[in-house]
Amino acid sequence: MAVAASTDKVVIHHPERPAIWKSLAGFSQNFLVRRLFRAFLTIFFVTTLIFFLVRLLPGSPIEVYINQQMTQYGYSYDQASNQARALFAIDTNQPLVIQYFNYLGHLAQGDMGMSIQSPGTSVGSIIASRLPWTLFSVGLGLLIGFAVGVGLGMVMAYKRGTWIDSALTSIASLTHSIPNYILALLVIVIFGVRLGWIPFTDMRGSLSSGVHPGWTFRFFADALYHASLPIAVYVLTQVGGWMLLMKSSTISALEEDYVTAARARGISEFRVAVLYVGRNAILPLFTQLTIAIGFVVGGSLLIEPIFVYEGIGAELFKAIQGRDYTLLQGIFLMITTCVVLANLAADLLYSRLDPRIRTGGS
Repeated sequence: MAVAASTDKVVIHHPERPAIWKSLAGFSQNFLVRRLFRAFLTIFFVTTLIFFLVRLLPGSPIEVYINQQMTQYGYSYDQASNQARALFAIDTNQPLVIQYFNYLGHLAQGDMGMSIQSPGTSVGSIIASRLPWTLFSVGLGLLIGFAVGVGLGMVMAYKRGTWIDSALTSIASLTHSIPNYILALLVIVIFGVRLGWIPFTDMRGSLSSGVHPGWTFRFFADALYHASLPIAVYVLTQVGGWMLLMKSSTISALEEDYVTAARARGISEFRVAVLYVGRNAILPLFTQLTIAIGFVVGGSLLIEPIFVYEGIGAELFKAIQGRDYTLLQGIFLMITTCVVLANLAADLLYSRLDPRIRTGGS
């Protein structure tokens, strides 16, 4: 900084900031960069938290295996302990800090490790084999529930104050308030045990014996048959929320001036409902749908074990029971990444709908 003296005033000359600092400042203020950096920090923080939390579960994988061998096969403690230590490639006595940095080192190379319960099988291969079934069942249930909820929500808004609105609102509130695992148990008890209408034994698993994955009608029909109960539960427990949200959004859209102007121009009510009301009312729901997609995997944790459906939720349930640390970390990392990316997509969608978000409200 230089000071130049004159008879009238003192002029202070500030040195110009280097161009690289200006570039970095502009780069850090970029909306997309900020969101990506926040997403990375969130995934890193949750990954670290999960690493230590799973090790706080009572009992280690070796202890769980030893208890199983002693209970089921009558082994002595020493026999079961020697077998467990020879089978599992894990040292639970190693300091947690060393285990943590080893885990981060392998994770940086794209290696999530080997399953403890299934020695020689990588966590990535287990997730890759189970995830498609969960995406098929939960994803299809989410899309069906969204489409039906949007349609019925518009009907409720247009018929507000009538018995149709009252009946649909009551049904939506009831289904939205019931947890999905409670509804799954009710389906089994009522339709499977009491009435005997549903053959649960035949519908277990993700595919029937002798059916192999492929682009055939038999494969898709059989996969849909085995996933029909989880899909039905997902639809019934999600459709009510979409109905109520769409009803509220549609009522707000009906009160807008552009709807009144469209009707005054003589546009048919069907075109008004589709092009003016429906298109604008559904926009806020798309961001909610984007976030809900991120929770697709986590929503299967309780449903798949109940219906014995072989997806990622059932695999996560078994990993919790067996204290399979590496598999737990891999599945939770995948769930966290899905949720964070879904929220990032929702932020980007909002920024496109409302440019003030990108400019900080200015």
